[in-house]
Amino acid sequence: MSKFFLALTLLSLSLSSAAVADQPRSGTPEEQAACSRDVQRYCRPVIDQGDFTVLACLQQNRPKISKACDQVLKNHGQ
Repeated sequence: MSKFFLALTLLSLSLSSAAVADQPRSGTPEEQAACSRDVQRYCRPVIDQGDFTVLACLQQNRPKISKACDQVLKNHGQ
């Protein structure tokens, strides 16, 4: 599960900072793609506040996130 949190953080940071591009990523490209738009749309203000904060943001916005991202969360027990 910690890999999932890391994946969300790296995904969100990679979208907002080119410096993260050199770091390894966790999660599949499909999982990253499924949630990237939702992270940017609903969680941009908290992207740099850590894995759990981004996850909490996605959960708080669950009625609004895409079905694909919702499925990623479900697949990881969230």
